[in-house]
Amino acid sequence: MQLEAIYHRPGNSYCYPYDGHTIHIRLRTKKDDLQVVKALYGDKYDWDNTVREAELHKLASDELFDYWQTEVDPPHLRLRYAFELVAGEQTVWYTEKGFFKEKPTDPLQFFDYPFLWSNEVLQPPAWVKDAIFYQIFPDRFANGDQTNDPDQVRPWEDSNPGPQDFYGGDLQGVLDRLDYISSLGVNAIYFTPLFEAKTNHKYDTTDYLKVDPQFGDTELLKKLVKACHDRGIRVILDAVFNHCGYWFAPFQDVLKQGEASRFRDWFHIKQFPLARTPRPSYHCFAFESHMPKLNTVHPEVRAYLLDVAQYWIRECDIDGWRLDVANEIDHEFWREFRKACKGVKPDFYILGEIWHDAMPWLQGDQFDAVMNYPATEAIIDFFAKGTIDAEQFSFQVNKLLANYPQQVNEATFTVLGSHDTPRLLTVAQNDKKAMLAVLFQFIFLGAPCIYYGDEVGMTGGPDPDCRKPMVWEEKKQNRELLDFYQELISFRTNHRALQEGSFQIIYANHRQLVVQRKHASEQLYICFNNSEQEETFSFEWMQQDTAPITVLGNGTYTIEKDEITVSLPAFGWMIVRN
Repeated sequence: MQLEAIYHRPGNSYCYPYDGHTIHIRLRTKKDDLQVVKALYGDKYDWDNTVREAELHKLASDELFDYWQTEVDPPHLRLRYAFELVAGEQTVWYTEKGFFKEKPTDPLQFFDYPFLWSNEVLQPPAWVKDAIFYQIFPDRFANGDQTNDPDQVRPWEDSNPGPQDFYGGDLQGVLDRLDYISSLGVNAIYFTPLFEAKTNHKYDTTDYLKVDPQFGDTELLKKLVKACHDRGIRVILDAVFNHCGYWFAPFQDVLKQGEASRFRDWFHIKQFPLARTPRPSYHCFAFESHMPKLNTVHPEVRAYLLDVAQYWIRECDIDGWRLDVANEIDHEFWREFRKACKGVKPDFYILGEIWHDAMPWLQGDQFDAVMNYPATEAIIDFFAKGTIDAEQFSFQVNKLLANYPQQVNEATFTVLGSHDTPRLLTVAQNDKKAMLAVLFQFIFLGAPCIYYGDEVGMTGGPDPDCRKPMVWEEKKQNRELLDFYQELISFRTNHRALQEGSFQIIYANHRQLVVQRKHASEQLYICFNNSEQEETFSFEWMQQDTAPITVLGNGTYTIEKDEITVSLPAFGWMIVRN
């Protein structure tokens, strides 16, 4: 038994409350090292009357480790626990004090979860499990009102956008196309920034309390949100609180007044007078001089931004904020932000843009979830680029599942492309490979998000090419791909196993993959062949008393005893149900 590989620490993703009465306990061990892991647990003040035993199941495995989990109801909401580890004939006990050959008798030496406070449980809004998002970059989706077009707007048919170009898309255009959005079956929209700014992307805010006139006004936004709500569609907006725009009035005051400005401490000024070159004399987003960084520790800045956050919830009844550059803002600001937003709307969704391990923001006091970029990278690498095989892909996915609490995984935001990345079809260079990536996105944990136009086969390289205007002419759309998206959206919506069921990769070899999703009495097996040729492979079939039913896809199967053999065409897939 490799003791040095064994890891546990109360808190984070290793011991956390899932709800008001359940605690999840996890343990990491060397891969394939242990056969049995059990937890001995009870109340430290009432040990003899409450002591119980629970066996941990293997949650996931990566290239180095196995991750085990059990779910327990702590007696009296308090928990002391130790692990019993079995490898062959060897048994070891693991407590907070270390490893022991004999069963410890003193629970005061065990791991401790002192008390389950319901107000400290991270509980993302329940509706997010059911959500399927559609991301809209407003300037490029639809032009519904030409009277508010910026100067020198480009014709919609021009599909080679430059970084500074405008196309005239607006909120009226979105309102006019709600029938189309509804026809997809999506039930949530994510808008990139809508507030007044100089650029086409609007990440350089000049007025946080004003809809950009290019897009419309507050009344139109209110009308749009209500129209979405009437169709069962939630709306989340982009909050750019890490930095503002160069033309934001307080920053302009600092430019004019220098050290005498009452707003000088709203920003991170390195030296006066302010200079933009060769590098800005003030902190910015990256080194972009037109995006000066806000000092969110300053009481006035904090009060201003929290007022902004609450204003749009109260004024337009929005359902969530996506937080730009969220990891570069101080934690205390986000704690106050959460209280401010949830105080107005308890089921409000707070989504952070963080591209790496985000556990410090997911303790129940800041974000509900983050954009799952590590999952995006793994999906793209396996399905679209083919740079990793199925086993490597399973390791990356499983590591992600073990890194976060279950409720975080259930509420993460999974994209395959966005305004920041090349489009899926351009990366995959193959419709069928792209379809497999989308299929995995829709059967994975968390809320899938479609970047506008991906569903009709739009292409594009890195920014700004990925921000082409939406293709509305049906003859230029990939209708087969559109039908595929609609079919998957409908399927996910109608199967609870895909919204809140367990997730397990049960087969990963070469370029073939099988995922099991299970909820209540329903079990789904999603089979992938990410190969240029037909492949046949087998995996264990435990449902001997029921015959599988092919639900979707283009494969065939045979069953013999406890094994199912699946045949899939090149880049084929199949979903079977027990």
